[in-house]
Amino acid sequence: MATANFTMEHFPSAWLEPAAEPQQSHTRAGQEWAMAEVRARRGPTPEVFFPKRLDNSRLVKVEDPRRAQEIRTMVLAAAIFLAALMGYTWQHFSSVELGYKIEAQKQMVEQLREQNRQLALTEAQLTRPERVDRLAMQIGLESPRPEQFATPTATDVVVPGSPMLAQVAAPASGSQSSAGALSTVQ
Repeated sequence: MATANFTMEHFPSAWLEPAAEPQQSHTRAGQEWAMAEVRARRGPTPEVFFPKRLDNSRLVKVEDPRRAQEIRTMVLAAAIFLAALMGYTWQHFSSVELGYKIEAQKQMVEQLREQNRQLALTEAQLTRPERVDRLAMQIGLESPRPEQFATPTATDVVVPGSPMLAQVAAPASGSQSSAGALSTVQ
């Protein structure tokens, strides 16, 4: 590769003088014309390349422990921030999801209450005494006669060893106590 050695005397003096600023122009065409005028005053610009050979093979990057500590601190702070952000996001979405579940449960409770009310009305209709009497007459049943009723008494059902209610007995003919005599039937 050929390199050229130039000294200052090889360059025309017009090239070395500072270029006059072009007049301010408000249009693009005016700016291009002003730049072309400056280039014409300078003359052709020679292209000169100067090779510079660099050998960086012996360079070794020295690790800065302070910079490494700063990076670890920043990574740790970012991880803590992201964990907090993830926790907040999880909590927020969980509360929204639970809100939807609660609303669904409230709607289900309201539906069950309405269904219960409807069933209570149906039960009241079906167990009306007039309806029961009418259905009994249709299948041939009749009203009970008074002799078919039996009133149970405590002495009718006696199971040995079962508890019984205390009954007041009539006082004995010869002995009277002031508190009265209580006896149990077994």
